[in-house]
Amino acid sequence: MILNVSGRCDIVAFYTDWFMNRYKEGYVDVRNPFYPKQVSRIYFQDVDAIVFCTKNPIPIVDRLKEIDKPILFHVTLTPYKKDLEPSVPDKKQVITAIQQISQIIGNENIYVRYDPILLNPEYSLEYHLKAFTRLCERLDGYVKHIIISFVDDYKNVRSHQTKLQLKEFTKQDFEKIGKSFSQSAKEHGMTVQTCFEEENLVEYGFLKRDCIDRNLAFRLTGKTHFKKWKARDCGCVEMVDIGVYNSCKHFCKYCYANYDEKQVIRNFQKHNPNSSLLVGQLELDDVIKKRN
Repeated sequence: MILNVSGRCDIVAFYTDWFMNRYKEGYVDVRNPFYPKQVSRIYFQDVDAIVFCTKNPIPIVDRLKEIDKPILFHVTLTPYKKDLEPSVPDKKQVITAIQQISQIIGNENIYVRYDPILLNPEYSLEYHLKAFTRLCERLDGYVKHIIISFVDDYKNVRSHQTKLQLKEFTKQDFEKIGKSFSQSAKEHGMTVQTCFEEENLVEYGFLKRDCIDRNLAFRLTGKTHFKKWKARDCGCVEMVDIGVYNSCKHFCKYCYANYDEKQVIRNFQKHNPNSSLLVGQLELDDVIKKRN
């Protein structure tokens, strides 16, 4: 199996010690988000590769040498300030960490996600065009693939409408992004693609590709048994997510995984780096089943 660490929260940024404890113990427990008494137990001996998804890879850089599994990084790096990303560290520090990781695992195994793109009075189209060009310049030689997406209408987005002040994209906006991003990426030896977007921008030079398809899974693991992810409409292979919704303390105003900031605080307070679960402890009436 391929482990997703994580699409539900930023484990790397806030829970690296817990993850490394679980890795050393050899297994991790995950509550079913829809049936909380059902717990999946995942043994790392069954894990073929680990995909780290994070906005702050800094905490894990020095510990990568402790992991003897194939690793892929998706690092989200956006040009927003503290108004939209209150707890994301300085982007220069994140770029330095990306460069360090690239030197450890190779530039084919680290993807940068410029994700999501949103437009408002503070973050205009021109702002994004300039920011993306600067990003490509700074990552030249360290990153070969960039993935973008556009902001979606999540519950958390709706609750922050006043702050976000979102402007709808026009056809002309998509065209300018497509042409400018493609050119910037090409000039710095990178590919650029969307992430299962209706506007895939292929007519402007974007690749039509899934984030983690069977070809990439095979390159990472040398195995071909991976199935399409039934829980998603894209063509990505199935992964097992070990995260918990409402547990990421970045508090980004456009986030899809947080929708109750008070619950985030409560979950963080329940976290024990020595527990087999990310949030809380196992209970007597939990039903634990090995994840095959």
